[in-house]
Amino acid sequence: MRRDKFAGYTTGGGFRLSPFTKEELDHIHRATLEVLEHKGVFVQHDEAMDYFAKGGAKIDTKTKIVRIPPFMVKEALMSCPETVVMHARDPKRDAVLEANRVAFTNFGEALNIYDIDTGEHRETTKRDMCDIARICDWVNVISVVEQPAGSHDMPQEIGHLHDYEALMNNTSKHVVMMPHGAEIAELLVRMSELAAKAHFPDDPVEDHRILSFLICPVSPLRLLEPTCDIIIVAARNRCVCNVLSMAMSGGSSSIHLAGTLVTHNAEVLSGIVLSQLVNRGAPIIYGSSTTAFDLRTGCAAVGSPELGMIGAAVGAMAQYYNLPSWTAGG
Repeated sequence: MRRDKFAGYTTGGGFRLSPFTKEELDHIHRATLEVLEHKGVFVQHDEAMDYFAKGGAKIDTKTKIVRIPPFMVKEALMSCPETVVMHARDPKRDAVLEANRVAFTNFGEALNIYDIDTGEHRETTKRDMCDIARICDWVNVISVVEQPAGSHDMPQEIGHLHDYEALMNNTSKHVVMMPHGAEIAELLVRMSELAAKAHFPDDPVEDHRILSFLICPVSPLRLLEPTCDIIIVAARNRCVCNVLSMAMSGGSSSIHLAGTLVTHNAEVLSGIVLSQLVNRGAPIIYGSSTTAFDLRTGCAAVGSPELGMIGAAVGAMAQYYNLPSWTAGG
């Protein structure tokens, strides 16, 4: 089992960035609870709305707005595991996510690539997926392999199945997928179970979940059907689910970073509440690809100072909730 190095110890032997005091984190949390309870979240999924209703949320069936009271958030956070293990086909490469451990993964999901042989700029293929997976498998600093691209030369309705096959056959590390829809997600789970059973025939498949999911709410404050599908499938099968907000300050969220952080927090927590309503104790990750919106170009300002500030803030919020975090950027 792989256990990455600790960072942020109070001994002062490593670099730490603490963007908020405990009181400031309390304030952000209370502001988030106010948004969830009074503004609510748009939920485009009937089954998810049923879970929220049974859990105690106030539902407006006409507008599909779900208002989540504070007690539901508290109960969900209490049931989330503080330590998440992302299992691999090679047990020595199991990645442990918990407080103060720092690990790295590749970025995803690329749509195009420069062909290394011809220099052509083209859509990615299943062969590219295999090649990239082997690189990620070789690079020691990469702890888990996030779906890096797509098999665009395959039928797109089953493209994610080809993606997972390519990745699983070319890395022994844990694989993170970003499927669209419950049916494909369930098929991916079954594929992962067959692979796990082949490597660990005497163990329950639940002990070797070699697949996890990454999903994104839509800012501001929207859990659309594909997002809810994946959260529900992941929770039922106790696969790790990374709920990752992609709010853009000045675009889909407040121009103020503090307001953007509250929006981000509300989106992630709403996904976490749904996960725990489906299956208490389901493993979850507090994720972020939130950044600033470049008003001049209309693009996400990835790599900007604001992204670094938000990333540090997100990490602090995840620690506040005792959850593993996942922040994207560069």
